[in-house]
Amino acid sequence: MSPNERRASFEATIAPYLGELHGTAVRLTRSHSDADDVLQETVMRAWAFWDRFEEGTNARAWMHRILFNTFVNGWRRKKREREVLGVVREDEGREPHWARGERALGPSAVELESGLGDEVSAALDEMPEVFRGAVKLVDLGGRSYKDAADILGCPVGTVMSRLHRGRRWLQERLREYAAAEGYVAAAA
Repeated sequence: MSPNERRASFEATIAPYLGELHGTAVRLTRSHSDADDVLQETVMRAWAFWDRFEEGTNARAWMHRILFNTFVNGWRRKKREREVLGVVREDEGREPHWARGERALGPSAVELESGLGDEVSAALDEMPEVFRGAVKLVDLGGRSYKDAADILGCPVGTVMSRLHRGRRWLQERLREYAAAEGYVAAAA
């Protein structure tokens, strides 16, 4: 099948369902703009996996499954971002969890990192390495300051300083993104 034939086949198959899919997306997201984004991602994913679609099978059900999975994956990613941003907000102005005798619990650093959105991942990648290690170990990995100090080969006070600076760096870098996504109130 030529690329033009492939595209025509794709468009002819999914076009009858786009209105219905948009309605489903609106019900899931409760927002027309978010529904548009979810539907666009759904169509892109369907196109990417079009070679796996078997002619003659239920295209409507296939597209609805992709739409639902796209919505759920986006919701989970945003939830993880809120958790990470919440840790940063929560720790500001409070004594560290190790001083309160608590241990940070939650998903592993790898699980959290893999679920972060593009903006947060990019910010972590751009963060100076000296701060990134402390942030990943403590905020994403749930390690104690002492564990992080042992891993990084530096005193606990240095980890605390790097963590503070890293959080401030992320806060500045992600301020507009966090406000746009509704994680924090927009600055007046």
